[in-house]
Amino acid sequence: MGTGTKIGLGGIGGLIIAGLITLLMGGNIGDVLQQAGGMAMQNETVQEGEFSEEEQELATFSKQVIASTEDIWSQIFREYGIGEYPAPTLVLYTGTTQTACGQGNAAVGPFYCSGDQKVYLDLSFFQTMDRQLGVKGDNSSLAKAYVIAHEVGHHIEYLMGTLDKAHQRMQATNQTNANKYSVRLELMADFYAGVWAHYESRMFGSISDKDLQEAIDCAQKIGDDYLQKRSQGYAQPESFTHGTSAQRMKWFKLGYQTGDVRRATTFQESDATL
Repeated sequence: MGTGTKIGLGGIGGLIIAGLITLLMGGNIGDVLQQAGGMAMQNETVQEGEFSEEEQELATFSKQVIASTEDIWSQIFREYGIGEYPAPTLVLYTGTTQTACGQGNAAVGPFYCSGDQKVYLDLSFFQTMDRQLGVKGDNSSLAKAYVIAHEVGHHIEYLMGTLDKAHQRMQATNQTNANKYSVRLELMADFYAGVWAHYESRMFGSISDKDLQEAIDCAQKIGDDYLQKRSQGYAQPESFTHGTSAQRMKWFKLGYQTGDVRRATTFQESDATL
């Protein structure tokens, strides 16, 4: 975490436990994203360094995803009378990169920095995601799209003022309570990613029942409790920063099923109902 509005949030891939990288989802919507998002505008994406052929393929897909999120969140902002949606910039890089939240690298996974309102993605993360976790899908899978949609969810939190308020509370409390605020932020980003998937599916029929079931099955394996038990044999709830498997499934499904941004109530829920 940085200070002020300079908040670096590791999202779907931000938590690494014993070499396991956190992610959510499974499926394939590559063909639909070509229709939904088109090609991202040049000022929406920054590409740093030289990419391999496979990385360039992933870069093209990532641009399509960020364009899709811009299309959908612009529509949502209009529908709810929120105003114009200022899309984040997607920064694609390999190795390391400098951000307003500090140095970014593949080890921390994709993350959002509110200090410069950019989503940072080291494309090698996708390869690690496939090889270490055995994620289903090719280079245009829903799993990979979700990684970006989740980070855009943190951008929505920033625009709504939720991110800054939570960060202020985290700085003013102990580590255990700060972790609880982090969990609520992550679950809200899961919810917003579900909202994106709802609109993507409604507009383009891009997500089948099979895709959704695979997503739910995969979500079960990326909760803090599951990953900690896998890596060390037991879970430490006070150290959770992203939420349990059940919580992550619940909030993504709620976003996907309702598509209603007013249901993003993770900070209004008690610990028992979260």
